Amino acid sequence: MKPSRKSKVDPITLSVVRGVLETTQREMTLTLEKTARSSVFNLAHDYSTALFNAKPEMILQGQDIPIHLGSLIPAMKAVARYFGDDIHDGDLILHNDPAFGGSHAIDTCMYKPVFYKGKLAYWTVCKGHLTDIGGPVPAGYNPNAKEIYAECLRIPPVKIWDKGKPRNDVLNMIFTNMRARRDQEGDFNALIGACQVGERNLLAIVDKYGAATVDTCIDELLNMADRHMRSLIKSVPDGTYSGTAILEDAGHGLGDFEITATVKIKGDSCHIAIKSPPQVPYFINSYEGNSHSGVYLGLMMFAALPPPYNEGLYRCVSIDFGPKGTLCNAAEPAPHMNCTTTPMETLTDAVRLAFEKAMPSKVAASWGHANGLNIAGRDERSGEEFVTMVLATIISGGGATPQQDGWHAVGPECCFGALTSGDVELLEYSYPIIIHRYSLMTDSGGAGKYRGGSGTAWEVEPLYKDMLCIGFGEGRRIPAMGAAGATSKLIDTKVGRVELKRKGKTDVERKNILQTIQPGETITNMNPGGGGYGNPHERPIDKVLWDVKNGLVSIKGAREDYGVVISNGTVDQDATNTLRGGAQ
Repeated sequence: MKPSRKSKVDPITLSVVRGVLETTQREMTLTLEKTARSSVFNLAHDYSTALFNAKPEMILQGQDIPIHLGSLIPAMKAVARYFGDDIHDGDLILHNDPAFGGSHAIDTCMYKPVFYKGKLAYWTVCKGHLTDIGGPVPAGYNPNAKEIYAECLRIPPVKIWDKGKPRNDVLNMIFTNMRARRDQEGDFNALIGACQVGERNLLAIVDKYGAATVDTCIDELLNMADRHMRSLIKSVPDGTYSGTAILEDAGHGLGDFEITATVKIKGDSCHIAIKSPPQVPYFINSYEGNSHSGVYLGLMMFAALPPPYNEGLYRCVSIDFGPKGTLCNAAEPAPHMNCTTTPMETLTDAVRLAFEKAMPSKVAASWGHANGLNIAGRDERSGEEFVTMVLATIISGGGATPQQDGWHAVGPECCFGALTSGDVELLEYSYPIIIHRYSLMTDSGGAGKYRGGSGTAWEVEPLYKDMLCIGFGEGRRIPAMGAAGATSKLIDTKVGRVELKRKGKTDVERKNILQTIQPGETITNMNPGGGGYGNPHERPIDKVLWDVKNGLVSIKGAREDYGVVISNGTVDQDATNTLRGGAQ
């Protein structure tokens, strides 16, 4: 049913209520940043917040992590269905299970029902990536897992507060199964506090304007987002369009996979069908909730719509993830922990490519995919175990567009600019490590008329004792996709890899790893750059020279990727003209 286009509330009140909702969401995220204990929260900001009404519909999503936000919609509905009428004022519900709409199990979510005058009115929701979730491998990423039980502590919807009273027995059971307990308790408290901040602000605005007025404003914001998306879809020619992206073998020996998205446009609605291979005994399977995130991100990368961002955006969108037991619609007990990056980024690319075939004027290059590193060990300074996902290690380059070069160090695609790397000094203070290098990488951005953004290198050494390093992700053989004729001849510099330096010897790894390093040894995680846009020989020569002088492109890269010959800091115009076939 299409919403009425006539608003039932005056624009001033609508603007005020909208502003309060957006401020509430931002205050929730600030609460997480300022009160959390782990670097994953307080430095990297790997968390997301959202508000739901009682139905439950997402009435506002933060401009946070896309891999969290899409899956929150089915997850919230699954939690509400599970408890039914057994939801009370003062309850607080915890959940991480992908079988109940979650993303991957280390992304743990809290849901707080908000009651007004004895009636369920809203939900405040916070989701964050914990540094550990139990299982045999610190930080949750186990490349040897053949089923989900070898990865994590699964938490189906469970009340950790019951009518305002904390369930300390349940919390103790959960924390007992996690490493670095103090960090987990601190991050749990931050999630709880953020939910309470959201509840406080929602009740305050309802007290001021009345439930009927606030709900009318919310309905109008949902309808506004619906109109924005329908208007965009209606501008796309009716028809059926397909996009296919390749998911490379990341060391599991099962070969490359294809993921295909087929988009059918009819009027102001669209249907998206996903085709993926059967699920595999490796941690890259995506359950349906997580796959929602991949599809919605691909759609929003194409759409580039203005706010508000809420569930109204997807009213005109239907999705078929294919049969259960496939890579993008996994069935229990498929292992899954790597799914928020692999295969989600490939799924995102497939969806975006399908839409871009329908409207080539909106074509843009792909961002670099995630190729990350977790670390774990014992901190001799405190005697405590430490474990963390180093989000700085997955910072890749953004894709170029028809108007500009890609941004440096903003990826990966699955986080789309919402992730931060944090200060090197704070990471060194928090963990017994020394970071020797955190820098952009030469020749990592895809070549094009507009160059892709550069990826990053992060080199670390343990200070006192051995340290376990867990590598995950992909993009180590196939670079980020370019667009509009962009091609690169130098491939090795544009893909992810890991360098291990031991006893004067350097080994390069291009698969997911479990490696232990000692003091005096280092591991360097290198992330891919973004794809380029357009013919590299059309890039202005002065821009290529600038890139070389600033270390973004090497002299070899200038010649091979861009057809520009540079000698002694100046351009050899005759040789360049020869390589470019006369192009200036």
